[in-house]
Amino acid sequence: MNPQLKKLCEIGEKQERLIIGLMSGTSLDGLDVALCRFRGSGLDTKVELLHFKTVPYNADMKARIKAVFAKKMIDFQLLTLLNPWIALLHGTMILNCLEGWKIEPGAVDLIASHGQTVLHAPKILHELEDYPNATLQIGDGDHLAFKTGIITLSDFRQKHIAAGGEGAPLAVYGDFLLFSPPAENRILLNMGGIANFTWLPAGQDAAKVFVTDTGPGNTMLDAAVQHFYPGKFFDEDGKIAASGHIHNSLLDALKSDDYFQKPIPKTTGPELFNLAYLRRAQQLSGSENLSPGDIIATLTRFSAETIADCIFKNIKNWREATIYSSGGGAHNPVLMTHLRDLLSGCPFFEMEKLGVAGDAKEAGLFAVLANETIAGKPINFGNLPSVFMGKISFPS
Repeated sequence: MNPQLKKLCEIGEKQERLIIGLMSGTSLDGLDVALCRFRGSGLDTKVELLHFKTVPYNADMKARIKAVFAKKMIDFQLLTLLNPWIALLHGTMILNCLEGWKIEPGAVDLIASHGQTVLHAPKILHELEDYPNATLQIGDGDHLAFKTGIITLSDFRQKHIAAGGEGAPLAVYGDFLLFSPPAENRILLNMGGIANFTWLPAGQDAAKVFVTDTGPGNTMLDAAVQHFYPGKFFDEDGKIAASGHIHNSLLDALKSDDYFQKPIPKTTGPELFNLAYLRRAQQLSGSENLSPGDIIATLTRFSAETIADCIFKNIKNWREATIYSSGGGAHNPVLMTHLRDLLSGCPFFEMEKLGVAGDAKEAGLFAVLANETIAGKPINFGNLPSVFMGKISFPS
């Protein structure tokens, strides 16, 4: 037997596994690196977050990614070059983290790499009848494995699409295994660039669980802040939104896209929700001369209302649920105030209440996916694809 394959089998049979989960989202802030210790699998999974760090992307890295990010027309050579380039940078970031944590790479069993999304194209966005759902994450797994010397699982979203899904959100699988309650209805709300939530009804029945994107979380907010306030990357502490006023006509125009009427589960991305989308809504509402502060205030309300509307439409007993928030949006007090007002009656907590740092959640959930692929058993998720995900790359 190939010794690398033999090693992989041995990892699957170990009592404990050390897995590094990686996440880099559409906000392009940086690489989240979560080192987790796993015991068991399925609903018996026990995970401990040992270390976590967000390694920021510098301005040059952001600029290179943005040159191919969420665009139909790009420099194809640059995309091809970025695939290994990002993997090698991520590998260096991992090795630096391990050195800082005083952990040898050989002690780590697996890397679970989300990669860097450059285009998300479900059919509801591309609307081309002859083509299936599609998504593309770069940061090649072979390069990452070779650079670090650690077996790497990557490109998780492709199996989900092959089995009939849209490739996102994948958080539902880890959410169910780690946070599915026997006696509490839970909404796990993640507000990254795009907002999504996982519905976990009491009873731990995987077939009743669902997940969906709701629309923008921070992607339009961040893009608008960067456009109107050069040098700023996001609305820190919601200060800009708090200084402005909500423009109701613009808000109505922002909410008029037919994406919000499409049935769930559904996904989206900055391919739709971007500055061009904002400009069209301004033209439609006659608000082209609105102040930047009022625009940011309105975009913040837009994210909140579309999240709440999606919950209203799709969870009949939402008033009986507890909401746990994570992602960058959970740190925006204006956005969170809007959500608490719209979803009044629901208790709100951050993910820390469930024993995990909200900022580390997504990276940790990809580590969960890798643990399931190596050591798990099939679980019936009803209408969701019930599949093991991730391509396996050996370091030699």
